[in-house]
Amino acid sequence: MKISDIEQLAFAFSAELSKYTYRAEDLDYSIFEKQIPILQSLATISNSGVSVFDLNKKEHLFYSPNFGVLLGYDLKEILERGQEFLDQKIFTDDYVSLMKNGILLFKLFNQFSDDEKANYKLINEYRVLNSDNKYVRVIEQHQSLQMDARGNMWLIMSTIDISPNQESNDVFKSQLLNFRTGKTIPILDDSKNLSEDISLGLTKREVQILQLVKDGFLSKEISDKLAISVHTVNTHRQRFLEKLGANNSMEAVVFASKLGLL
Repeated sequence: MKISDIEQLAFAFSAELSKYTYRAEDLDYSIFEKQIPILQSLATISNSGVSVFDLNKKEHLFYSPNFGVLLGYDLKEILERGQEFLDQKIFTDDYVSLMKNGILLFKLFNQFSDDEKANYKLINEYRVLNSDNKYVRVIEQHQSLQMDARGNMWLIMSTIDISPNQESNDVFKSQLLNFRTGKTIPILDDSKNLSEDISLGLTKREVQILQLVKDGFLSKEISDKLAISVHTVNTHRQRFLEKLGANNSMEAVVFASKLGLL
């Protein structure tokens, strides 16, 4: 990817980020101050780097004291140079994928209910250059820590760990984990462009059947309409349930509609 393309993608990401606007009276930063000791304890117990991003100020409010240790960097340098210091250490292709993910997830979460926002965790696995000038795989998890008085996402907590899959052939991995159902949804495939990423791996036939389900057709009616067996219809239905992390067809329809697939 050309530098200009990366810059354009970064601009698109910033544009999505800028859509998060807040009223001062809806934010209570004293709540966050009370959470800091808990965040520090979490970092110590789990030996994970913990950070908190403020969507209002568009900056990190917190880094755990051990945040840079995993990669051999001095926390003081991270605090002085900001997130840009760490972003520059991410493998270029993976950084592009992270931005594409961010754009997609911001669009998706803007349509989620308050309950849905609290039920999902984004898990990314990517490569970062450590202080020994060697790329290592890390696992980073993001989830909503605090919403404002109107139910908008406000503070995002992230934890970062060294991945146990250092020899993995996978380049970049990303998935959404639903706390309530325990199901995971793969989000991004590096072999696709952004418009294709939003399909979440659904085939044209699966989207077609999902649309017919949304329109109220039963499996037998879909079978007759598409001239395929009921068994084939049900196989496609099971596959799009798995890909969307849905418990039933109606959940799948709602989720796919929010992604703009239907």
